[in-house]
Amino acid sequence: MPYSTQEKKQALVRVRRIGGQLDALAQALEQEADCGAVLQQIAAIRGALNGLMAEVLESHLRASFAPRRIAAVEAAALEQTVALLRTYLK
Repeated sequence: MPYSTQEKKQALVRVRRIGGQLDALAQALEQEADCGAVLQQIAAIRGALNGLMAEVLESHLRASFAPRRIAAVEAAALEQTVALLRTYLK
């Protein structure tokens, strides 16, 4: 769960955008759009969901392992973990 008000707003904007993409996908399927276009829309939705998941996971990690609670070495490990997750979830 996003912890700050700003993170919550950003997450909700992403969710609404994904909802619009899903609506467009449903419309494309109803209109029997070209398979390539449908697959491209699905890939875009998957990317958007992965981006949302990365944001929420990063927020959770940062809140759980806040720098004031951990040593500098652990803070560096946290940054590496966040970067790795972002790369994986692209």
